[in-house]
Amino acid sequence: MLSSVIMLNYEIRPAEDADLQAITDIYNEAVIRGGASADLEPVSLDARRAWVDSHQPRGKYPVVVIEVTDAATGARTTAGFGSLSKFHQRAGYDGVTELSYYIAGEYHGQGLGTTMVRWLLDAAVERGFRHAATIIYADNAGSVALMRKFGFTRFGLLPAAVTTAGDDAPHDMSYWYKKL
Repeated sequence: MLSSVIMLNYEIRPAEDADLQAITDIYNEAVIRGGASADLEPVSLDARRAWVDSHQPRGKYPVVVIEVTDAATGARTTAGFGSLSKFHQRAGYDGVTELSYYIAGEYHGQGLGTTMVRWLLDAAVERGFRHAATIIYADNAGSVALMRKFGFTRFGLLPAAVTTAGDDAPHDMSYWYKKL
């Protein structure tokens, strides 16, 4: 049996107001699926808008979307989003950024997570950050593999720290960093 590789044309660009519904839908899909967000219920469009707006100044803390183009029809679809966020409110941590990304389920396994993380790491270097950090469910095998692929080091584990939608059993949270 031959396996097929889907070649996607994509573009990563700054998120705009018109992207808020797609960002909300992709995030809520992850909430419902579980294992990628500590939110236990889907969030509102206004809540996601507040999250996007909290990334200030936007030149330092971007929120971006990854759009894919259907080669046959030319239709463009938002397949995921990512961001660089403040790691901590205290100014001494300004050289550290928190990286996050979400890819719509129908696009998992097609390299878009890798593409997004690469873009975010390049953006972090361009903005002069010394370290990138992320917090992920320790049993999220895809994200753990992606962090290892990019040379992140796990520096902490918070056992039984968080529950996920539809699952009352607590999950471990893993803390990762990469020196830039």
